Amino acid sequence: MTNIFAVILAAGQGTRMKSKLYKVLHPVCGKPMVEHVVENIQTLDVSRIVTVVGHGAEKVKDQLGEKSEYVIQQEQLGTAHAVIQAESILSSLEGTTLVVCGDTPLIQPETMKALYEHHNNQKAKATILTAVAGNPTGYGRVLRDENGQVSQIVEQKDATPEQQLVTEINTGTYCFDNKALFEALKLVNNENAQGEYYLPDVIEILQKQGEIVSAYTCANFDETLGVNDRVALAQAEELMRARINEKHMRNGVTIINPMSTHISADAQIGRDTVIKPGTIIEGHTVIGEDCIIGPNSNIVNSRVGDRTTVSNSVVTDSSIGEDTAVGPFAHLRPESQLGNHVKIGNFVEVKKSTLGDDTKVSHLSYIGDAEVGSNVNVGCGSITVNYDGKNKFKTIIEDDVFVGCNSNLVAPVKLGAGSFIAAGSTITKEVPADALGIARSRQENKLDYAKKLK
Repeated sequence: MTNIFAVILAAGQGTRMKSKLYKVLHPVCGKPMVEHVVENIQTLDVSRIVTVVGHGAEKVKDQLGEKSEYVIQQEQLGTAHAVIQAESILSSLEGTTLVVCGDTPLIQPETMKALYEHHNNQKAKATILTAVAGNPTGYGRVLRDENGQVSQIVEQKDATPEQQLVTEINTGTYCFDNKALFEALKLVNNENAQGEYYLPDVIEILQKQGEIVSAYTCANFDETLGVNDRVALAQAEELMRARINEKHMRNGVTIINPMSTHISADAQIGRDTVIKPGTIIEGHTVIGEDCIIGPNSNIVNSRVGDRTTVSNSVVTDSSIGEDTAVGPFAHLRPESQLGNHVKIGNFVEVKKSTLGDDTKVSHLSYIGDAEVGSNVNVGCGSITVNYDGKNKFKTIIEDDVFVGCNSNLVAPVKLGAGSFIAAGSTITKEVPADALGIARSRQENKLDYAKKLK
């Protein structure tokens, strides 16, 4: 197989986004557009990926890291000018170069592979990924000769009224013979309405040289959507969300209302799990089999074990075991780890804590900076008092402890295995194993005193 290279065009500022965030870094289904593009290209086993950056270059480099090499386009003088910035890296190499825009996150790996294979089969020097648009306004038109061969690509502003009626459009994605590409780029001029160096001009140059120029038509126009403003960003999000949800449903996940369910591109969900409406699953979340998630739950970069329920709750950077119930209206903050058969009930918050198997925190409690053992019961309204206004301290609750309602465990403190904390206690020192800890005022009744209040 010939060497495959890729040039990603990601230098435009994206002024129509009206954003402080560099255009290609705007997320679609939780991942920056340009990262979708890079990961799709990587499926072709490319030898080298070169990303052309300009505005916000460092942020793009930070996002993609070692997935790509980088060149800088100091002035945005057109797409041909952008590609030629990669000359020092690629021009001497033998192989095929894909050129893809960094704002086209919906082009699927299968389409890129089909484009590449068509290019090879046709023995072409250049192959254009085209699509048929219902409304081609704004796109470059693909013009063909009487034999159906590509003769030229004309940009919207340079097209005649007759040419503007053409509905086959240039998607901005190409395959080139690498050396032919960089030789032709030297012949591109900027004699056009925009005064820019257009990459599509390479097509006409190669065609006039008698080289084979081909086109591969994408079956689904939606894949080729380029994101230039917030409206297109929302469209891309909707299209990708539908694609992701369909993948999970075909793999055995029940999504009751796909229109109201948002799942990131990197999430994994096991078979026979049910996703209820209003649920958002973000980042690299992994959910097991036979779970019930939602309604209205938000899970971010977390792991959820088999047969677990997360109802009307928020889970962030945490791990939940099997056969566990979270919610409704619970909040697992980062670095929380729940064992198996755990119960986290309504209005319970857990932060940077581990809870062992069969432990229950059923209502209105806060567990922060704590190490909680197995088979522990934390009564309603109980909290670990972990913060003195300056420093955080740890609470250790060993196995088989019962914490009565409305107890304050003032850290640092340890409750020994099997101990019992009386309701309403404020515990400030260690409670030994199997002991009863009581820390509250003794009740006193003043007979007939209520009569004076009346």
